[in-house]
Amino acid sequence: MSGTPRPGSGHVQIAPSILAADFAALGRDIAATERGGADLIHVDVMDGHFVPNITIGPPVVRAIKKVATKPLDVHLMIEEPDRYIEAFVEAGASMVSVHVEAVPHLHRTIHLIKKLGARAGAVLNPSTPAVTLEDIARDLDYVLVMSVNPGFSGQAFIPHSVDKVQHVRAVLTAAGSSAPIEIDGGIDETTAARVVAAGATILVAGQAIFGNGDPESATRALRAAALGAATSSRA
Repeated sequence: MSGTPRPGSGHVQIAPSILAADFAALGRDIAATERGGADLIHVDVMDGHFVPNITIGPPVVRAIKKVATKPLDVHLMIEEPDRYIEAFVEAGASMVSVHVEAVPHLHRTIHLIKKLGARAGAVLNPSTPAVTLEDIARDLDYVLVMSVNPGFSGQAFIPHSVDKVQHVRAVLTAAGSSAPIEIDGGIDETTAARVVAAGATILVAGQAIFGNGDPESATRALRAAALGAATSSRA
């Protein structure tokens, strides 16, 4: 799918999280981030059970798909995601990630996502170790590391998430996978540099992009911070 990160994708991608956007003007806010160079639009789906918040469902994803020009990166923070994956892909999701903690048969779920034509990711909560991915690593199109406890936008970055990214990369490498690592939670111009240096290449950001009233400039600033870190790590 055009614009969707592939395993081995080397450049840093920015994925604004609409959880922090103005829901009364989602089209406007999404367009602003795309003008600022966003690569993906990150959509957090919460059910009030797996996480203590309720957000949106397939109808809103379908509406977003009509206005977004970048791929939709849908993060399912829900119980029993297998029941809803097809609806989200039909609504326009190019990427679908599910939590290791919420899925009893992760291999089956990952391959369901792939069969439906989307790219499949596994998500790790802060307390879930990278080693849990060992037996599924080769099947994943990407891994999403939560650097806050999921459920709410605007939380502080958990410092040990930097080490977590390195651990995930080691597990993927040991399995022969170059799948990209996405990170979500407390990502801003300061933390972006640290997580990129650790090996993350897809950065999800909410408050850092939508919190100052100028999503276009904020998207550019976050990319500049991330690219600066990427350049330094290659020097």
